[in-house]
Amino acid sequence: MIGILGGMGTQAGLDFCNKLAMLNRGKIDQEYPLFMLYNKSNIPGRPESIGLHAKTLSTIPLKPKNIIKYNKVLKSLLNGCRSLEKSGCKFIVIPCNTAHYWYEDLQSKIKIPIINMPKEVFKHTKKNCKKNSKIGLLATEGTLKTEIYNKLFKKDFTIIKPTENLQTKSVNKTIRYVKMGNIKLAEKSIRPAINYLLKKRCKKIILGCTELPIAIFAFKSLKKIKLSKTFLDPNLILAVSSMKNYK
Repeated sequence: MIGILGGMGTQAGLDFCNKLAMLNRGKIDQEYPLFMLYNKSNIPGRPESIGLHAKTLSTIPLKPKNIIKYNKVLKSLLNGCRSLEKSGCKFIVIPCNTAHYWYEDLQSKIKIPIINMPKEVFKHTKKNCKKNSKIGLLATEGTLKTEIYNKLFKKDFTIIKPTENLQTKSVNKTIRYVKMGNIKLAEKSIRPAINYLLKKRCKKIILGCTELPIAIFAFKSLKKIKLSKTFLDPNLILAVSSMKNYK
């Protein structure tokens, strides 16, 4: 059974479940994978808790208040993972990019494997892109600060991020709109950041926040970009990896 620690946000967890179902479309009910979604929406805010624990992940100075916040998030994530472990899950997935800042601490305390979403995205990119290609990254400020993706990609690719202005006015707004359920506004809001990365000649664009694919793939106005296979959807890549591990 696949254990899914969701709630970060709720729509992202449901999106992952939908992608699992999509990958198994056409099968009879009994052939679909067994999975358990724990929508643990009470996990404290991740972006507010970043920047203190591992110097290799972040350049934010260590502060006692941040350490307390870090440990609160870790405790809540651990409780969720342990619940899934006790329920008989074979492995765990976490459809939230920012939460992977806590990955090493979580995996060290959980007996069953936790599939690392950013690592799966990197492996997928390495198979499908030439070395030194420009790869765009759209993500939360928290994910950008932890350099979760930069750490993995920097030896083989050049990561291109939006400007600070685009991060604030385009990416951050889009994520908020998705969480509010306003997908139409989200789709319009993300366009400037996408256009910027395309002008920078990025071969692929990582949708490094699990709310972003919901905005981008919801409306037909981005049809041409969808067909070009420009986007790397971590939730979809994680779902594919989950099915491989499930078998």
